[in-house]
Amino acid sequence: KYAENMYYFSELALTLNAPESGTAPTDSRWRPDQRLMENGRWDEANAEKQRLEEKQRLSRKRREAEAARASEDGTPCDPYKPLWFERKKDPVTQELAHVYKGGYWESKEKQDWSLCPDIF
Repeated sequence: KYAENMYYFSELALTLNAPESGTAPTDSRWRPDQRLMENGRWDEANAEKQRLEEKQRLSRKRREAEAARASEDGTPCDPYKPLWFERKKDPVTQELAHVYKGGYWESKEKQDWSLCPDIF
């Protein structure tokens, strides 16, 4: 019902993006621009998307500047690393893949998201 207002997505597709309580604040379902868009507030959604993209660009520039300074000083610099995944070579395909290393479900159970960066 009213599929034309929901981009003709199936019921399953529509529910995949439904917010879920207790998830990490970095969960993409919490993207404020996405919520605005889904509520039909297009102009606000576009402005929010621009704000988020600029925030991401600034974060990347800070990481790049830190890496450059570390390189000049000869000090080690840890590049950005995902919280719950690590890059490993797949034993079958020999390709690099992100493999879950643990911690998410424990954080969810405790509702301790203190390790999560402020991305929104």
